[in-house]
Amino acid sequence: MRNLLLVIRYDGARYHGWQVQQNAVTVQQVFQDALERILGERPDVKGCSRTDAFVHALEFCVSFRTERGIPCGRLVGALNHFLPEDIAVLSCREVPVEFHARYSCTGKEYQYLIWNRKERDPFLRGRALHYWYPLDLGRLNRAAAFFLGAHDFTSFCAQDARRPGRMTRTVTKSEWSREGGLVRYCVAADGFLYHMVRIMVGTMLRIARGRMEPEDVARVLAAADRAAAGPTAPPQGLYLKQVRYDGKGADGHA
Repeated sequence: MRNLLLVIRYDGARYHGWQVQQNAVTVQQVFQDALERILGERPDVKGCSRTDAFVHALEFCVSFRTERGIPCGRLVGALNHFLPEDIAVLSCREVPVEFHARYSCTGKEYQYLIWNRKERDPFLRGRALHYWYPLDLGRLNRAAAFFLGAHDFTSFCAQDARRPGRMTRTVTKSEWSREGGLVRYCVAADGFLYHMVRIMVGTMLRIARGRMEPEDVARVLAAADRAAAGPTAPPQGLYLKQVRYDGKGADGHA
């Protein structure tokens, strides 16, 4: 029995997230369809994250077990032949049989993209939030710094996805940057709650508008109350950027 780890990337614009759903097309469903055509079986594919509908992934990891002996290189080529153009397999390698793409994960990094110009960019439609109000990166980064460290993120989790006693996450990176009209928020942590990044972004955009102060982030964290935070930012600007296992990248290198 082989256990394979595949790194993929996808444009999530036409998918309702990763995980299979009964009445919607998902990345997992399409990936398993292609895998079945190649292997003649439908393995139980494990994903590293349950990305929301319309969220994108620059790096997404999947693992599955199979007794088929197809070499990794051939499997990558075959999958890229059968997959639609908005999903691509980047690499494949064998991992220990106990490895699990989700439960073996020790850290992830997300980015959220904002097109910060009055005029919209048609080429960023569905791939970045069009937000035309002024963004003061100094103010945003003061707010972002309050997320660093270990905190109870109950205030930054959708109410129907709470698991009491398991709401603490440790954030190791939280910063805003700008390249022309494109503003990027990057955040890395040992794990993320449901809608966590989108609520963090929505809260900081409220701070950018002057409706809250950067220091209010500490108050919102302490409140452990979803109502204390800002709105949930739209999914189209969110990207899973990197996945790590035991301090290493998905390719096994530091």
